[in-house]
Amino acid sequence: MKKLLYLMLLLPLLVVAQENESFLLNLSEITVKTGHDAQFVEGVKAWKECYLENKGEDNWNMWRRVQGEGNVYTMTSVMANWAEMDEKGDPAGKECRMIVVNLIMPHVESVHYNIARSKPDVSRSAPMPEDTGLVWVYSVQVNNSTDFNEVVSEISKAVKKAEGDGRGTWYNVMGGAPEVPHYFIGIPFKNFAALDVERDGVWKVYEKAHGKSKTDALRAKFRACVDKDWSYMYTLQKELSN
Repeated sequence: MKKLLYLMLLLPLLVVAQENESFLLNLSEITVKTGHDAQFVEGVKAWKECYLENKGEDNWNMWRRVQGEGNVYTMTSVMANWAEMDEKGDPAGKECRMIVVNLIMPHVESVHYNIARSKPDVSRSAPMPEDTGLVWVYSVQVNNSTDFNEVVSEISKAVKKAEGDGRGTWYNVMGGAPEVPHYFIGIPFKNFAALDVERDGVWKVYEKAHGKSKTDALRAKFRACVDKDWSYMYTLQKELSN
């Protein structure tokens, strides 16, 4: 519990930004106790109000997972480099720490913290749109990183050539528990209605550029190196973000 509380109190809270240079992404996945969602939300709102009243300078985004088991939120932040891990927590966050203790943690079942590094060479170069309200996250565990990265690179080049840019941002997860993905991509959308817009899948884009035979070979390579994959959608919780 002390470790989880430490993460909630001292995790830098910055908006997730897109850059051409690689950056580190902090991910705090928070599972809320059954029946405690309203209390958790009010607790986060109270923390946000306190933080702003104390002239806190950081920004943050809170996302709620749409599918899957439990009531799960993900808080995201970015770091330019590992050296930022040596910096101490901000004064405003410390002033509001008892709100975390009294109004947030009693409603939290668990917190899982991970760090991932962005892969700009195979990701979209444009910033995440300001009106992004939904992110589709596709995650994989692989048995051959070399082959997997070669496949992602080939697909990325085909999509960028056909559409002018990539569709999302790829990340390489830096360690973690056995159930943590090795890689994942986040694809931004304005809202759920944007999912109704029909467009070719990335394999179809690649096939149009390179033909069916080469596509089948690349897809077989992909399937051989991926042990497990899954995906979730996350909606931006504006009232819990800054």
